[in-house]
Amino acid sequence: MIWICYAVMILVPYLLGGINTSIIVTKIVTGKDIRTMGSHNAGLTNTLRSVGKKAALIVLIGDASKASVAVLLVRITFLYIGGIDTINPALGMSWVEFFAIFMAIVGHCFPVYYGFKGGKGVLAAISAIFVCDWRFGLILIGVFAAVVGVTRYVSLGSCICSAIFFIIVFCFDFFVDQDAAFIINTILGAFSGGLIIFRHRENIKRLVNHCEKKLGEKAK
Repeated sequence: MIWICYAVMILVPYLLGGINTSIIVTKIVTGKDIRTMGSHNAGLTNTLRSVGKKAALIVLIGDASKASVAVLLVRITFLYIGGIDTINPALGMSWVEFFAIFMAIVGHCFPVYYGFKGGKGVLAAISAIFVCDWRFGLILIGVFAAVVGVTRYVSLGSCICSAIFFIIVFCFDFFVDQDAAFIINTILGAFSGGLIIFRHRENIKRLVNHCEKKLGEKAK
């Protein structure tokens, strides 16, 4: 029955991650495709700038929920079908949840439902990370808040958090939890953060050219 667990680990996070609340809500509210508005990104920040606060709140709840549920479903499947506790660091199976995080990000960025053109995966990532390990989530939220609070650049905060994610994973898994899967977890953390940074490549160009919009600025 373990094959069922691995199938769930791969497919469920991807398929749930691909449900893009920004695209759905914007279509309902405005009749338009969010990917043709503002920064053309199907995510929370562009929804806030282009559609408004109410729509952005729904996107926040929707995208956070889908990623959280995805990781929980994977954990439950392994526990009750495979008889494996993915939370126990001594078993070396925590990599399953990190793989679920990665697949949720892939699903959000490249959703099969929308021609593989989705968002940048930040909200999906942090929500899934919180379910996997709340300590990682709190640190990343703290760093993000500090960076955005000082610079007002959401994209910069997202990129910095993505860049340090694998470092946080390694430090906790190796030095604190002594997780048997620390190498795989670190690699998956690097891939997850790397994908989000890749999806922010246009934002990075604008940051370098000093033309990136700051938090609170409206989309043109």
